[in-house]
Amino acid sequence: MGNADTKLNFRKAVIQLTTKTQPIEAADHQFWEQFWAENVSSVQDVFALIPAAEIRALREESPSNLATLCYKAVERLVQSAESGCSSKVEQVATLNCVRLMTRILPYIFEDPDWRGFFWSSLPAASDNRSRGSLNEETEDETPPLAQSLLNALSDLLFCPEFTVHTNRKGPHTPEDLQSLDSCEYIWASGVGFAQDPPYNVSYDIHRRELLKLLLTCFSEAMYIPAGSPSGDTSSSSALNPWISYFTSSDNRHALPLFTSLLNIVSSYDPVGYGVPYNHLMFRDHREPLVQVAIQLLIVTLDHDVGSNTADDQPEDEADSGQPDNLFVNYLSRIHRDEDFNFILHGMTRLLNNPLQHTYLPNSIKKVQFHQELLVFLWKFCDANKKFLFHVLKSSEVLELLVPILYHLNDARADQSRVGLMHIGVFILLLLSGERNFGVRLNKVYNVRVPMDIPVFTGTHADLLIIVFHKIITTGHQRLQPLFDCLLTIICNVSPYLKSLSMVASNKLLHLLEAFSTPWFLISSPTNHHLVFFLLESFNNIIQYQFDGNSNLIYTIIRKRHVFHQLSNLATDHQSLMKIMSRKRERRGTLPRNANLTSAPQSTGQSNPASPQRGDVTGLGGGTTESSAGEVMPMGRAGSQDTEEAERVPTDGHNAELKVGSEPSMEGSRPAQEAEPGTLKASLAATPVYFDPFRNFNELMVQPKSLSRKQGNDTTKCN
Repeated sequence: MGNADTKLNFRKAVIQLTTKTQPIEAADHQFWEQFWAENVSSVQDVFALIPAAEIRALREESPSNLATLCYKAVERLVQSAESGCSSKVEQVATLNCVRLMTRILPYIFEDPDWRGFFWSSLPAASDNRSRGSLNEETEDETPPLAQSLLNALSDLLFCPEFTVHTNRKGPHTPEDLQSLDSCEYIWASGVGFAQDPPYNVSYDIHRRELLKLLLTCFSEAMYIPAGSPSGDTSSSSALNPWISYFTSSDNRHALPLFTSLLNIVSSYDPVGYGVPYNHLMFRDHREPLVQVAIQLLIVTLDHDVGSNTADDQPEDEADSGQPDNLFVNYLSRIHRDEDFNFILHGMTRLLNNPLQHTYLPNSIKKVQFHQELLVFLWKFCDANKKFLFHVLKSSEVLELLVPILYHLNDARADQSRVGLMHIGVFILLLLSGERNFGVRLNKVYNVRVPMDIPVFTGTHADLLIIVFHKIITTGHQRLQPLFDCLLTIICNVSPYLKSLSMVASNKLLHLLEAFSTPWFLISSPTNHHLVFFLLESFNNIIQYQFDGNSNLIYTIIRKRHVFHQLSNLATDHQSLMKIMSRKRERRGTLPRNANLTSAPQSTGQSNPASPQRGDVTGLGGGTTESSAGEVMPMGRAGSQDTEEAERVPTDGHNAELKVGSEPSMEGSRPAQEAEPGTLKASLAATPVYFDPFRNFNELMVQPKSLSRKQGNDTTKCN
């Protein structure tokens, strides 16, 4: 009953604030104290008792009261940081101020007239008593409200007996946070800190509340329209001022904050001692903290105002001219092998957590922030080349490969997870440029991860090829820009693949048969690059790993008609027009579900920009029909490798392949003798390597230095 009364009092204060048309004086301490007194006990109560409509009404009708509320809340946080939050009452008031600011800030950011409020100087007023702690320097030189807020939050994140354990063994007196060395209060052992602080549930809860407010402060860019001048992130003036100040040298806690966030993520073990169903019996307060910590970490690391990291500069220059973002600087300077091992073990443990399964269903706790982990892995490899080389020489690189392939396969049909697909493919493309990665792929794959792929016996290279084939044939349309990257990865590792299984060999030939169709090659100016990457992969395997790849050699011989047709591909205008006309005739004359007994000449598309419905025969007598008019002969769909129907996206649309009636290997057809004089000595002059990133400027993450260069060619492996 008492809890209901306190919530009612808080609600009355909110109504009184929103209904008053006259400005409320900042000196009315009794009124403002109602908002952070012991009235609410959780952030859910604050969100429920302060509706969004009332915040917007307060912003429009009583802007002075909203400004005073923000000012008084920040002032209360600054006072708490100075006093040290030693009592329980002060801790509750501090948490309520944090929750109140977390609720209000998004509605300030969504109004263009209010975005500069926190960065404007406080107006001079006669009531300097209410400013107290905020006006320590001079009346004329008052720091912006945002700086005072960020400084207070940084101090509170290392406040003894509030967010960290105290090291003082003497009399119980509050410590001065201004003179406190926060490097001695890092949250967890690991990088740069050997001591393991005692675990305290309340500390994790308080840290999470403070980090959520920081993340809310950094989210200002989400409320800026893309077309507005301030939404152009290409200019330095559009940098987020909140993150710029937080990661600069003005924040004296930058190093311990970075180390604490990194260690708390890398040291987290969701399984623990492995007791089944322990997550159902006990609540884990560390997981929400880890999730917010890694989100805050990647947000700060993505805000890189410097173009070069410490690895790109000489040692003396790097010491003298540090980048403005200290978080990126600290990340690029990690160099000890034990630190790399600690971070890599933590990332592989968390990435492989969703893949674990036992005979007891749902007995293991599963974490759900794998996308944040992949983004952090990308940023770490991009900023610290020493870490990238450490990953490549370590046997744990395959512990990263398997979960990445698992998440790529799981997200291939979900358009809302296209960002996860891009970042996963970019990481594999970055790794594939090094020889050690290709060599490691020859390790036998014996860990069965629950994925909807054909059962096979082989190596990690077979798993890579099978998953890529699955992405290409059953992924959604928005993944087509990644086809070049996927085949580039296969091309990069192909010289080191010692023994491909029959399943993987069939998948590669299946892709070549699909992409070498005449009408598909002429439907886009860049479609021939896909064929080029596959042919380059075959050449590398035959040249360097011929002895162990009998399965691939047999499959190439069995499907030699594909190479015959490709070598005799017509390129003159008359032949191309004939292909287009046949395609038009098939669209206009054949019924949608017609089954053709013979395999006619492959046909082109009359107008790729305006697709129509149609069908085309398979290579072995089956019929293929596209739901959007874009179809591709893919060979027989009946397969011993997989009994599911295959479909290949072609020029913006998906083609579905019906399952054939004859049981045969996927993409197979009876062997035919080569006609005399049809096989040319060499293919036509191949184009230069395609740069897979020139069209990716608008993607979620723009990769840097992903392709290896040799002469004028890119994306080639040694």
